[in-house]
Amino acid sequence: MPEEHLWNVITAGNLGTVATIKKDGRPQLSDVSYHAAGRLVRFSTRTALAKVHNLRRDPRVSMKVTAPAGYGYAVVEGTADLSPVAGARDDATVEELIEIYRSIRGAEHPDWDDFRRAMVADGRLVVRIRVERVYGWLG
Repeated sequence: MPEEHLWNVITAGNLGTVATIKKDGRPQLSDVSYHAAGRLVRFSTRTALAKVHNLRRDPRVSMKVTAPAGYGYAVVEGTADLSPVAGARDDATVEELIEIYRSIRGAEHPDWDDFRRAMVADGRLVVRIRVERVYGWLG
């Protein structure tokens, strides 16, 4: 399967399942809303969640996206980079979270002040997957 076709599945979607590696070596799976462009996949998460703890210990990560109508899938593998946790309503992390929101939703948030407050209160950060490999099957 040409990698270009599989990458198109990734960039066309915005819902995927991320797999990180738990301390005991088994996978930990999380569904995420994401944005992909230029061999980079980004999503928002909270610092207290298992996937963040796992990625801090071992940055290897995979994400599976189901093809439209369920006829196949594409997987990206890569190394995760974590942004700093949102610490102030106007910091660089919050600005990146706004950019990701706009990319995923294709729209503006109804209350950016509330969004900014929530990103800090939730301890949000950005996970950036630097894509190293793409594989899958398309029916």
